[in-house]
Amino acid sequence: MAVQLFAGIPVRDYASALEWYKRLLGAEPAFYPNDIEAVWQVAENQYVYIIQDTDRAGGAVGMIWVDDPAAEVARISGQGLEPVDIEKHDSVWKYVFHDPDGNETGIGGQISPPE
Repeated sequence: MAVQLFAGIPVRDYASALEWYKRLLGAEPAFYPNDIEAVWQVAENQYVYIIQDTDRAGGAVGMIWVDDPAAEVARISGQGLEPVDIEKHDSVWKYVFHDPDGNETGIGGQISPPE
């Protein structure tokens, strides 16, 4: 079964959310389907998009799994965004970020023990 994932995040203010997600995801969107949506490709056949939808804004929850979450969070911190929480489950860590609407995006993955 071939799988493509499009995970949507409803936002109130498209312009400010666009800037926030550029910083979080570290890139310009891959494409803009219309005037109220922006889409980032985060892996092969895996996409995250924002859409202006004031009625549903603030309720999204998602996580992006990365090979080196500590390095990715350091990159994001360099863009001026800090996690609001860190969840640790043995060797799996999740760094929790909230956009201005309260949508939650986790950056997670396995943390290797120090050698």
